[in-house]
Amino acid sequence: MLEGRLTRQDRQRIAVGLAEGRSYAEIARRLGRPTSTISREVGRNGGPGDYRPERAHQAAARRARRGIPARSPEPQDRTALEVAEGAVEMAVGMGLPKMVARVLIGLWLSEDGRLTAAELSRGLNVSPASISMAVGYLTQQGLIRRERDPQRRRDIYVVDDDAWYHSTMISARQTLAAAEITKVAGQALGLDTPVGRRLARGGAFLERISLDALASAERWRDLPP
Repeated sequence: MLEGRLTRQDRQRIAVGLAEGRSYAEIARRLGRPTSTISREVGRNGGPGDYRPERAHQAAARRARRGIPARSPEPQDRTALEVAEGAVEMAVGMGLPKMVARVLIGLWLSEDGRLTAAELSRGLNVSPASISMAVGYLTQQGLIRRERDPQRRRDIYVVDDDAWYHSTMISARQTLAAAEITKVAGQALGLDTPVGRRLARGGAFLERISLDALASAERWRDLPP
């Protein structure tokens, strides 16, 4: 059984890995275990947001004494864990910091796309300071938005159908601004110089692709699923 192979120290290292925002695959490599072993262990002991190594070890010991085999996570839970892990790794591969990616995917995979900072902190098992940093970045990039709950005096972070539209528009406008600066610099240095030509050409390219992106975002904003 799995409990016979995982020690108390193994479970403590799993908890540390989860707290650091590491994927199941990363934790598994550190322990020299299959990824499926880690996902099963975490899935049947509270999930990534509520995994407690000592509690998990005690539960495993009780099952071993009773001769009860370990229960694997339900197929739906296992699928959700695999989807979340894969999505986080994809977002990191696209350039997002690991914690930012975990917060974004946590919101995307939540039931209604609305979570408070406290809910994110509990769900991801990380500090409020980490959540604050991540939501600040995501809000700035237009990937999520902040709503105020006046009755309970708390912020609610929301990801909705327009998230990618707003993010694309912000990114394209930033690129357009960079294009203008680059073109001006090229003209100032002179189009008859190698540096001036290089900057002017780069600026023209950035201008064109950013304008195309702005137009495309507007055209496809209401695209049905």
